[in-house]
Amino acid sequence: MDMECLGNAVLQGRQISREEALWLYQQPLEPLCRKADEIRAHFCSNGFDICTIINGKSGRCSENCRFCAQSAHNHTGAEEYPLLPNEEILAQAKVNDAQGVLRYSIVTSGKRLSDEEVERMCHAVGQIRKETNIAVCISFGLLKEEQYRRLKEAGVTRVHNNLETSRRNFPNVCTTHTFDDKINAIRAAQAAGLSVCSGGIMGLGETVEDRIDMALTLRELGIRSVPVNMLNPIPGTPFAQNKKLTSEDMCRIVAVYRFLLPDASIRLAGGRGLLADKGKSCFRSGANAAISGDMLTTAGITVATDMELLKELGYEVRYGNE
Repeated sequence: MDMECLGNAVLQGRQISREEALWLYQQPLEPLCRKADEIRAHFCSNGFDICTIINGKSGRCSENCRFCAQSAHNHTGAEEYPLLPNEEILAQAKVNDAQGVLRYSIVTSGKRLSDEEVERMCHAVGQIRKETNIAVCISFGLLKEEQYRRLKEAGVTRVHNNLETSRRNFPNVCTTHTFDDKINAIRAAQAAGLSVCSGGIMGLGETVEDRIDMALTLRELGIRSVPVNMLNPIPGTPFAQNKKLTSEDMCRIVAVYRFLLPDASIRLAGGRGLLADKGKSCFRSGANAAISGDMLTTAGITVATDMELLKELGYEVRYGNE
């Protein structure tokens, strides 16, 4: 195999195989990242998709995801509260809209929202769409197609639902729902006419093969917005002692993902603030999107700081081609 040949094949529209991706993962970092950025520029130009999230319902989650501060199975001291008032969700949407953010995602803890909670969120979404220009995304757990259809009618454009990791590794991360539960919810959202944002967390004890396999599943599902989170090991969770990944680790992951998902918005997400350069090197290695502002239970990077960084890198804030 040859990196230039593989990269040129991707530029010409060929999908690389699992074996080729595993080979790429072992190659010298600098030329790998350089070729990945060339692929990004070819398929996505200099566009950069930026979004923010709000923790719309926090804590007391029934699921036992081993990385999560909000799981009732973990003892982290995370804040607990029911659905935020619509007025608070709308107010934050207005702030983000005024800062030039493209997308605003309402994220809630729990396996799924109830029909009553979905109805409340439909009203909130309707208010946001009426009073701002920001696109609305939602992350409400494992909903059914009918619930997704109601949300789409209210003005939602995208559903977020991370796979988290590969099918093989998923039982090591969570046992209260399955990898297929995730797949079924993603397909239900797609059937309702919504686009889907789905990726995972790096640093959950997965192998390189797991990282590649998750990307291949995303490719099979037709996912075009792919969050790449880096685990922030939170005290009180089973993964609290997991080794933190490095900037080099993240650049390598992002670069190989660009080869596998050439026209996707590869979105740096949770954990980016742990990197000394706040993700700058990853944005030169194939990543072209980010979640800005605070994360769910951890501090993030301000929108103003990110906007300055994007200007320095020559990116233009606009919707991705997903």
